[in-house]
Amino acid sequence: MSHDRVPRRDFLQCTAVTGAAWAASSLQAAEESRVQPAGAKSGVGVLETKTDVLVVGGGTAGTVAAIQAARAGARTLLIEQGSQLGGTMTVGGVAFPGLFHAWGKQVIAGIGWDLVRETVELDGGSLPDFATPPPARQHWLHQVLINPFLYAVLAEQACLEAGVSICYYEFPLAIESAADGWLVDIVGPGTRRRVVCSQLVDCTGGADVVGLIGLARLRDEETQPGSMLFKFGEAFKAGRERMSAVYVHGADSSNSVTRTQANLTGRREILAQLRARHARGEKNVRLGQIQPEAAFRESYRIQGHTVVTHDDYVGGRVFDDAICNAFYPVDLHTRTGVVPKPLQEGIVPTVPLSALVPAGSRRLIVAGRSVSSDRLANSALRVQATCMATGQAAGATAALAAQSDSTPLDVPLNSLRELLRQHGAIVPTPQPITLSP
Repeated sequence: MSHDRVPRRDFLQCTAVTGAAWAASSLQAAEESRVQPAGAKSGVGVLETKTDVLVVGGGTAGTVAAIQAARAGARTLLIEQGSQLGGTMTVGGVAFPGLFHAWGKQVIAGIGWDLVRETVELDGGSLPDFATPPPARQHWLHQVLINPFLYAVLAEQACLEAGVSICYYEFPLAIESAADGWLVDIVGPGTRRRVVCSQLVDCTGGADVVGLIGLARLRDEETQPGSMLFKFGEAFKAGRERMSAVYVHGADSSNSVTRTQANLTGRREILAQLRARHARGEKNVRLGQIQPEAAFRESYRIQGHTVVTHDDYVGGRVFDDAICNAFYPVDLHTRTGVVPKPLQEGIVPTVPLSALVPAGSRRLIVAGRSVSSDRLANSALRVQATCMATGQAAGATAALAAQSDSTPLDVPLNSLRELLRQHGAIVPTPQPITLSP
């Protein structure tokens, strides 16, 4: 028997201790108790959880929002309907986030960038040469290839180390306002939870929380196609290559019925392509990788206090309440494909805080692809680097609002910007107005 093997009994004890430690750390951010009414069936008792900030959606934006809120000192609960963090980047397989750099300098940094960089380093990968701007319509050269499996684990670790409570397989069923926040009823397999929170952060990608509350949302009749990512041949080399993709036209992430249909359609098309290759006599054609679900590009957007327009975006408008930069071509996908429209040299768009706050709301903020914008602007704002930046801004705003018992738009901009800078974010500075004599 090898001396470096751990006896089964010791291994189980070690595993139990480690599991208990992780479980304990995941409950640091929320006060929790279980109430099971008399006569209730086993497993259906209501978990009552009190927290400062509730982040709904653990995708690209939500993960960063939760980490930032917790690092800023807020008790933070993150609920995610899936089984891991990362969303489109991990489950959808779009594992090449960007763009963090523009015109030879970095314009988006902070928590999301740190996670991306750590993923590349731990995976033994390499970063692009950001000092040299890529040729027109080759912006993809500055996207960062990452190992999505590693990113999901590192993002989870960062949440737990910050003190975030993570609840997988859960989603809100009903939300009602309270004098000092929100009462949120959440469900999951064998779980019912009542969350009392001061601030809500909607990072669902389709403003699902905003819709559940009954606030206005924006959406066009046509939506961009989704993509189902896959690879024929050898196993996918995570962090070293990109997968192929098929368009899923009419892909709609707003409800379970249409999400199911998108997944069925994507898988059916990939299977048809595989069979066609075999029918042509191609040798050794195997399905080496297929993502568990389609990646969606477009859903509902909020009607915010400010709507970022296409002209705002391509003109590089620096809003008075700008909280992060953005940088990506206008990138509207259609049935015939996509022709990205690069920004003019030197242009770096910005995102205002007021585009993250739904009109008519209190104690509610949104991050990710559903920020308030018209369709063309949103086709650029929806990408991962910008989602990470808006996620960090939303998490910081929610933490400050919870600490001051206020609402996002009452948070002093100077305090918000200073907090973001303390945590590594790059914050645009509006140019002061010079009055003519």
